[in-house]
Parts: sequence; structure tokens; C-alpha cells
Amino acid sequence: ELIAGLRSRLQALWEEQELVLLEARECTKWGEELEATVQDLCKPNEFERYMMFIGDLEKVVSLLLCLSSRLARVQNAISRMDSNTDAEEKQSLNERHKLLSRQQEDAKDLKENLDRRERVVSGILAKYLTEQQLQDYQHFVQVKTSLLIEQKDLEEQIKFFEVQLENLEQSIP
Repeated sequence: ELIAGLRSRLQALWEEQELVLLEARECTKWGEELEATVQDLCKPNEFERYMMFIGDLEKVVSLLLCLSSRLARVQNAISRMDSNTDAEEKQSLNERHKLLSRQQEDAKDLKENLDRRERVVSGILAKYLTEQQLQDYQHFVQVKTSLLIEQKDLEEQIKFFEVQLENLEQSIP
């Protein structure tokens, strides 16, 4: 019964993931249309700034999500430590926690820098785009970010349930 429940939950997550991937493809098309508009209206150096921002948006958000996920796994492992955990493993986990925490702080700094760059890009675009086009751009940035977060969350949930299912299946003779 438990295995059937896990399989059912996994199936639902896979279906949700397909929908998110479909939305991501639509968002990519929308981004390409926006890119063409920006390229037509802006100076080459302004267009370059726009393109760098959009490219870095995905990289920085993905980095933050990845680091947060890894940090959470290390924190979970640390919380499961007890008196039977050997000293070497404890030290290793604590060192990984410190390293990931520093990396996450650095990534947050990158995100703050990216937010400043987004304001600069918005200012540039405000000179060329209509109010509606500017709102569409801002909505695009929000949707792109939300989809990245949703994709990562689904990947994590799927991975978690796959491991649970595998462990459960192996525990049954």
C-alpha cells in the first residue's frame, strides 16, 4: 500500500514536472520575442547589458537554489548525528556546512548585484518600451525566476520520493 502511494505521488510529480517544463518552453519563446524587441529598439551596448542580465539571472537563481538544497541536506545530516557518529564524519559535515554557508552568502551578494543590474536594465528599457511592454518584461523576469524555483523544487521532491521508494522496495523481501 505504501509502495503504491509512493508510486502514485511520483507519477503526480512527474506530470507536474511536465507541465512546468511546458511552461518553461513557453517562457523561453516569450523571452526570445522580448529579446528581438529589445534588440530592435536599443543600442547594441544596451542590448548586450540586457542579454547579460537575462543570462546571469538564470545562473544566479540556479546557484542559490543548488546551494540552498545542498546546505539543507548537510544540515539534515548534522541533525541526525549522535554519539555513535565518528569524529571524522562530524568534522567533515561541519566543514561542508561552513563552506556551503560561505558560498551561499557569496551567492546572495551576487543576487543583490543582479538586482541592481535589473534596475539598471529596467531603466534602459523604460526609455524604449511602452508601459505595457515594460510590464511584460518585468512579468517575464518574475515568471522565469518562479519557473526555475518550481523546477528545482520538483526535482528535489522527485529525487526524495524515488529514494524513499527504492529503500522501501529493497527492505521488502
